[in-house]
Amino acid sequence: MTRPSSYRRGQGLVEFALIVPLFLLLLFTMLDFGFALYTNLTLEYASREGARVGSALASGNASLPCGEVDDHVIAAVQRVLQSAGFNVPLDNGGDPSKTGVNWIRIYKATGTIQPYTDGGGYDVAGNYNQWTYAASGGNTVDGSQLQFVGPVTPSWSACSRTNGANPDKIGVAINYTYSWQTPIASVLRLVVPGGSFFSRLTFLDKTVMNLNPTFP
Repeated sequence: MTRPSSYRRGQGLVEFALIVPLFLLLLFTMLDFGFALYTNLTLEYASREGARVGSALASGNASLPCGEVDDHVIAAVQRVLQSAGFNVPLDNGGDPSKTGVNWIRIYKATGTIQPYTDGGGYDVAGNYNQWTYAASGGNTVDGSQLQFVGPVTPSWSACSRTNGANPDKIGVAINYTYSWQTPIASVLRLVVPGGSFFSRLTFLDKTVMNLNPTFP
């Protein structure tokens, strides 16, 4: 005996109801991890651009006082973070649990630079200058106002940086919080209660370069 078509239609509805939540979970997972990867790549590019500028400027020159070097480093980082193709949110209201930049550090790297390493030193007290978000609170560089402010008295002054036979190594580190953008976080927290991973991700991207030698 064959069942009436109404039974088959009911079976299709049940199968649809079972499959759709799983499909949506997979879709949201792909989207959110894609956003997270996009953000991390942007941070990597920003730290690399900041280190490149800091390496090129070293301790300043006749037209750029050493006291303004770090402003230009932060300006380079900010340009990447706010560029049309890579724009990521900067302000988390001082709350490290929300999306935004927690800090940017310009530091004197220690140790030998190897591929995919930072040389160390970004978390050594007295070895770095920390910048934090402050809307339109920074100095103006090349006609654009910085959205970050640094220490009044830097721990590692650009005026003391050396780029001779044994050059200093400059590092730029960015600490960033990424909060999940889709409902996936709420769903996963139901499965693993209290898991901070399912609330946010914290990225720490660092780049180190030798200071360029002074042009004769």
